[in-house]
Amino acid sequence: MDTIVSFKNVQKTYDGESLVVKNLNLDIREGEFLTMLGPSGSGKTTCLMMLAGFETATHGQILLKEREINRIPPERRNIGMVFQSYALFPNMSVRENLAFPLKVRKLSQTEIADRVKKALAMVTMEKFADRMPGQLSGGQQQRIAVARALVFEPALVLMDEPLGALDKQLREQMQYEIKRIHAQSGLTIVYVTHDQNEAMTMSDRIAVFNNGRIQQLASPSSLYESPDTAFVGRFIGESNEMHGTVQSISGGFCALALENGVVLKAVVGPDIAVGSKASVLMRPEKVLVGAVAASCENNFESRVTDVIYYGDHLRLLCSVCGHQDFIVKIPNDGEAQRIQVGDALSVGWRAEASRALH
Repeated sequence: MDTIVSFKNVQKTYDGESLVVKNLNLDIREGEFLTMLGPSGSGKTTCLMMLAGFETATHGQILLKEREINRIPPERRNIGMVFQSYALFPNMSVRENLAFPLKVRKLSQTEIADRVKKALAMVTMEKFADRMPGQLSGGQQQRIAVARALVFEPALVLMDEPLGALDKQLREQMQYEIKRIHAQSGLTIVYVTHDQNEAMTMSDRIAVFNNGRIQQLASPSSLYESPDTAFVGRFIGESNEMHGTVQSISGGFCALALENGVVLKAVVGPDIAVGSKASVLMRPEKVLVGAVAASCENNFESRVTDVIYYGDHLRLLCSVCGHQDFIVKIPNDGEAQRIQVGDALSVGWRAEASRALH
């Protein structure tokens, strides 16, 4: 797959001292949906703004189709942009909003009409062409904002927290809508969010940012199943975490001693060495309960401190190895519903279901 965007040793500072983005090297593939994910202040939005041309890189190169664009103004980059605020012109109809970027590019009236019609069809908003933005719901306005970003057939579309203002149900609906548009159009989309569920649902690859650096760049499944760092393991999904010292390493697994003397077995993550401090992370749904727990390399007797009903599953809080809030997720079946607060419960997880990480 060809590379459409490259960040090469890109840095950004606003005060000349602290770096908001630190030595960023990133290749974005043509046609992919790449999400920049991270907490507030991690550098993800700054990277998107530098790519759009609204911010200038302090150091390094940004290439679009092998052409450096650092000094090219935003309007000449042929990049579509979708913001959280919709940014529609309130005094223009939907049709006029979509036609505006085409008029700026001096296309003919016939071609403008044709492209506006196609863009409206792509977001299933053909019946709303003559409405004003104020006559549309938030979800409808966001659809039009997406259509306007697509109408001039850009090389790349950037989306900055575009669904942040929508309620949960509408947000989820728009996630699938944008994913469908991406699949149909074959566009390259770079998407910024701090919502890990949104990133997991929509992306081909996710770049997880923290402190101005990419911590890991991988597919959603790789990030979830095989995080490279404890930060990624915590940020993507939910994990139980225990801390200790690595005693031994063999065959891709390690033995890690907790402070209370309990020894856990786990997969060895990057840069783990004997004698080093590490965190062992395991997903709550990978923890087994009852008789089957005894077959796991890591198995313990626990006491249930809380039972929370989630419909399709139960979330148990248990006392395990001195941790009072150890999370176990189990399917909501007849057996699970018999578990009560205060019950003794055998819990366990296989070594391959946990990772030792820094």
